[in-house]
Amino acid sequence: MSAWGPAVAERKRAPARAGKRAPARAGAGRGPEIRVVLTTVPDAEVGARLARTLVEERLAACVNLVPGVQSFYRWQGELEEAAELLLVVKTCADRSAALAARIQALHPYALPEVLELAVSGGSTAYLDWLQRESST
Repeated sequence: MSAWGPAVAERKRAPARAGKRAPARAGAGRGPEIRVVLTTVPDAEVGARLARTLVEERLAACVNLVPGVQSFYRWQGELEEAAELLLVVKTCADRSAALAARIQALHPYALPEVLELAVSGGSTAYLDWLQRESST
């Protein structure tokens, strides 16, 4: 079993059907419209709480917490620097507005970063899983 837990271990070792790789899907109109939403948080506790909530509420299928982000930005006319974590949130396009609203409601920052990126392709099996897990 993986040190990350049984669910991740199972997903990582699940064999492709008949020994073949799942084909990549590209282009609009070929299945679910998927979005990756990026946000930063001040620490791991906030990140884990936010990630868990988004997945539990099915606003996201998966959230990755990426430590070690060093951010530089202007805030109220001053140059700021902060150690942060990056959250990489995967969801369906039809859930992205609700996801953004939930991030803003739960986030400790006055102006949280919420960037939505369209996904142009990927593993068909993974994109289908993502759609199932972030649907109501």
